[in-house]
Amino acid sequence: MWGRNVLFAAVVLGSALSLWASLFPLSAPRRKITFDAAPTERPDFRVTVAKVNRAFRDQWAEKGLVPAPLAADLTVARRLSLALTGSVPSLEDVRQFEEQSPEMRVEGWAHHLLKDRRFADYFADRLARAYIGTEDGPPVVYRKRKFIAWLSDEFLKNTSYAEVVTQMIAAQGLNTDVPAVNFVAAGYDDNKEAPDPEKLAVRVSRAFLGLRIDCAQCHDHFLEPTWKQTHFQALAAFFGQTRHVVTNITDAATGEYGFEDRVAGGRHEIGPGVPFLPELLPATGTRRSRLAAWVTDTKNVYFARATVNRVWAMLFGRPLTNRIEAQTLAEMSDEQAPPALRILGDDFAAHGHDIRRLILLISSLDVFRLDSAAAFEITESHDEAWAVFPLSRLRPEQVIGNVIQAASVKTIDQQSHVFVRLARYFSEKDFVARYGDADDDEFARSSGTIPQRLLVMNGDLVDGKANEELLSASAQIAMFAPDDRAAVEAAYLTVLTRRPTPKESHHFATRLANTSGDERRRRLADLYWALFNSTELSWNH
Repeated sequence: MWGRNVLFAAVVLGSALSLWASLFPLSAPRRKITFDAAPTERPDFRVTVAKVNRAFRDQWAEKGLVPAPLAADLTVARRLSLALTGSVPSLEDVRQFEEQSPEMRVEGWAHHLLKDRRFADYFADRLARAYIGTEDGPPVVYRKRKFIAWLSDEFLKNTSYAEVVTQMIAAQGLNTDVPAVNFVAAGYDDNKEAPDPEKLAVRVSRAFLGLRIDCAQCHDHFLEPTWKQTHFQALAAFFGQTRHVVTNITDAATGEYGFEDRVAGGRHEIGPGVPFLPELLPATGTRRSRLAAWVTDTKNVYFARATVNRVWAMLFGRPLTNRIEAQTLAEMSDEQAPPALRILGDDFAAHGHDIRRLILLISSLDVFRLDSAAAFEITESHDEAWAVFPLSRLRPEQVIGNVIQAASVKTIDQQSHVFVRLARYFSEKDFVARYGDADDDEFARSSGTIPQRLLVMNGDLVDGKANEELLSASAQIAMFAPDDRAAVEAAYLTVLTRRPTPKESHHFATRLANTSGDERRRRLADLYWALFNSTELSWNH
């Protein structure tokens, strides 16, 4: 009995010390993060970063703009974590981040996140919106979760993006055994009892080329004179021989795509063709494999630039161009595309369409490190020229991801207990359903709604994460913080990834003074609730 009591006491003491190490800088062992900045130090990498930085500096000089100062490292770490995993860094991660040398901590943190399953899952879910939409679709012919899980695996392995897209467009097989075919299955039309070629043509042009060629679906394009109605229909014809039998996607050897002429009337057959760069289209292979090869060709600048633009938007909250999808070829041409888009697009194509490298490049740029505020007046010109980091409202899954992670001092990731991960999954799903989802218009600027604000202020999901229960972060900080100011600092770092200002520290430390036990836990929970409901939490900055 005596031995068991000693063992139990030792386990409790060890757990307490481990928790304390996560809360406050100690030398006790804990989960270690590998900060490796080596990929960003390669000569060709630094050359591309320098080219893009120079392009922006030239633009600022031409417009007579002084850029905002560089943001604090913790602010940049928060941006990266929100963009790549959908939540803020844990306090455990913040402590280790600050132990690294200033010269490599941000690059090392970015590289660490890109090898984390949380990045693969989050990026797969975000990009799947452009590929297959947000609807669940018919449960037998289409397996959305299989598709997103496959996509996550490919991002985790850092498979060439060109190969990933090729599989989506050209793969054949069962939707369970070959999950990539669910890209085609998502275009299933109940009335036709087959994939809809026109819907798939729209998704290929928008998701992979960043072009709205679908305006030519019913008539010649009214903005792009080179796009005729026949160009869109010829693009759809690449899917004209695609067949969908129960759960299997395959291609027939014969048959032509027929479309209804909604202007002149009648039904017409048309063979496959591409609306531009026909010289890149292979002469042999299945129709879909030829289309995939044309889309992903290294000389097809629209593929590389569309990818850069979409990834840029995911990191900054808005695209590098005026909109995520261009309505004319000219918008993405050498003459009109922003210099940064051209430089990064060329690098992306020259390095095997490497998504991980692209993200590291963007996060290494000066524009990504700029502050969102400055001592001088920030004008609309600063915002348009990327001379200041753009403020953007967080997506609903980022808001609740922030809250869920902040309720734990330890990182919630693939190493967490399965019950912790399940609780996060269902809490996030419930919150997003009630908060509202922007669906395909995810990069539109908005100020939020009153019901959304009330949900954060009064909803049980947020309120429950701020309570004073024993396992909550606020209660643990109340118990383990060595003094009042350290408790306030830990709360701010956990929720907002920054330290409180002297005024904030004094204000809240005064309210914690001379408290203990339940009263102290309640006051820390109140502080947590206040931080959860601050405007700062819901914005990327």
